Amino acid sequence: MTAVARFVHISQNQYTADTAGFDTRLPLAEIPLPRRATVGSAGYDFVCPVAVTLQPGETRVIPSGIRALIEPGWVLVLCPRSSLGRKYGMRLANTVGVVDSDYSGAENEGHILLAVVNGGDAPFTLRPGDRMCQGLLLPFGLAEEEEVTQERSGGYGSTGQ
Repeated sequence: MTAVARFVHISQNQYTADTAGFDTRLPLAEIPLPRRATVGSAGYDFVCPVAVTLQPGETRVIPSGIRALIEPGWVLVLCPRSSLGRKYGMRLANTVGVVDSDYSGAENEGHILLAVVNGGDAPFTLRPGDRMCQGLLLPFGLAEEEEVTQERSGGYGSTGQ
């Protein structure tokens, strides 16, 4: 298989700014880069770098400390881990996350942020080091359309109109 992306940490300044609302967090250098658990795994596990307890129905944006440098023609799709959904009703607010190849150049350094929802009926806690989601690298095609010339400038959710 051919490598089409590389995971790296964001800067310390961006990490400090994006984790300001969390009491407990891993030092940036201790956040493991996403990796596959087994030879046959398609998904790259993302680790939660902060401690957060979500009440039923609550949504929180969790910073990952990670950015993805992705080749053009590929996309990183983020999905919750099935065990967290089954045990606690955890899901991503937008069902799946889409990280475009040009997101790494965004104003927030392409910091991958996850809007997590507690869809269960009891509080649940993610602790620093818990695996919280997985990312899949997928190729994508283009439809016939007018030429797109707009370039990304904003960060999380920045292409919304």
